[in-house]
Amino acid sequence: MGLDSSMLNGLQILPGWQEYFHHPQDKTLGLMNSAQSIGSLAGTPLSPLISDKLGRRATMFIGAFIGLIGVIVQSSSTSVQIFIGARVIIGVGLAFSMNSAPLLIIELSYPTHRGKMTSLYNSLWYSGSIISAWICMAAYYDPGMSTWSWRIPTFIQAVIPVIQMVLIWFIPESPRFLVAKGLESRAAHVLAQYHANGGDEHDPLVLFEMAQIRHALKLERELTSGSSYLTCISTPGNRRRMFTVVSITIFSQWSGNGLVSYYINIVLEGVGITETGTKATINGGLQVFNLASALLGTMLVDKLGRRKLFLISNIGMLIVFSMWTVTTAVFDATADTAAATGKSETLSYTLVHLITSFLATVPLIFIYFFFYSFAYTTLLVSYTVEILPYNIRAKGIAIMNFTLCGTNAFNAFVNPWALTTIHWKYYLFYCGWLALELLFVFVLIIETTGRTLEETAALFDGRNIPRDIKKRSSEAPIALARISPHPRTSYPEKYALEDDLELQEGSGVRSYISSSRSEESAIGFGIGISK
Repeated sequence: MGLDSSMLNGLQILPGWQEYFHHPQDKTLGLMNSAQSIGSLAGTPLSPLISDKLGRRATMFIGAFIGLIGVIVQSSSTSVQIFIGARVIIGVGLAFSMNSAPLLIIELSYPTHRGKMTSLYNSLWYSGSIISAWICMAAYYDPGMSTWSWRIPTFIQAVIPVIQMVLIWFIPESPRFLVAKGLESRAAHVLAQYHANGGDEHDPLVLFEMAQIRHALKLERELTSGSSYLTCISTPGNRRRMFTVVSITIFSQWSGNGLVSYYINIVLEGVGITETGTKATINGGLQVFNLASALLGTMLVDKLGRRKLFLISNIGMLIVFSMWTVTTAVFDATADTAAATGKSETLSYTLVHLITSFLATVPLIFIYFFFYSFAYTTLLVSYTVEILPYNIRAKGIAIMNFTLCGTNAFNAFVNPWALTTIHWKYYLFYCGWLALELLFVFVLIIETTGRTLEETAALFDGRNIPRDIKKRSSEAPIALARISPHPRTSYPEKYALEDDLELQEGSGVRSYISSSRSEESAIGFGIGISK
């Protein structure tokens, strides 16, 4: 996903690509960049339906196959129109992968690993962008101005979907999907193989998780019988959840990050960096730095908490982006004055150029993306999953992806036109928007770290939690800490499975047992409460 989304950002730096497509600008460049998001918008409404009908693996295979077709067409493009059409096809394929991949990860992960695994999934977006950036850099230094300087990177892009189409069948199918299709023995085998040492299907944890899955699917059928996407806004609690999901999704695209993620060529030229090799090197180094920043956020997500990560991120982005705006404005004003007076070659102009570009703006771009990747790359998917109950989870993720693609398409179309028309003044919009984001995070983001779903649901739905539930939920983190983070086959004999299930149902978690967070807490209640 990161490779497909970042490829055009790297291609724009290459003179060969610019020359072949006649230096696209403004709305043409915007349409070329937003075409992939337009394709994803078209595929997103269908993706959860196919994922639930055919399975997570088959949906990912379909997405990779469609993406491969798009890459082949893109690599052999002879006009702007064909290139745009190819990116639309790639976007449709990505829509299927973006919906099924996180679901498969969540539903296969060991219960106490799910938070970090979902955070890691989105953080690894940058691994694809790293490949894209450095391939484009290598293509510039080898073929030079040849059309192969941009065709080679796009051909290499086809390797990833081929690998995915082959290897996806070596990954087990989601146990929840298997149970939903009546294949309980296969589901138990998967859980035993990956959640219990020795593959014992009668392991207490395997039996417990199977009971949870059955109950969750039964509950889903009861709650979603005859329902549609309107279920996501049918109650005040669900409306608040979706408002939060849609808001943080918009923030993930409209925080100013889209300027560099899709138009780094224009941004760097805006502060006087015009040498192709320099731009390619900055782009490649930035993607590596972003991956490290996102992985740091992943490691700290449970230690610092979700709300604190969001606050640190938004405060940092607001301060740094404001400084970035100032340095760009200073360079722009100096360049205009030098051009008007004919002193663009003077020592003073050269010093201002050096300070505002290499010594100020470029470091600020790196610092800004540290704060962005630290939280939004890490938490966008994982926080969405945590606040959505099972009965609206797939639809909620589809709405998140639809919003993501919509805002991204708007961003990709508007940004190049705005940057070339009003230059640095466009940055002022993002400064004001980042201030609104900080206010939203401070007022409305709820901390979910260490909470059971019952507590989280109460905060969204405005329900009171019985005193005994509060007591038990406060013990959940301690109980989880006492469980080995790795699968194990033996538990204290005094915790019989029947007692586990009885405690689970009597604890009040029963109504929401299907959520990934309630699963962790329920397991903590059932098999890990203090010895």
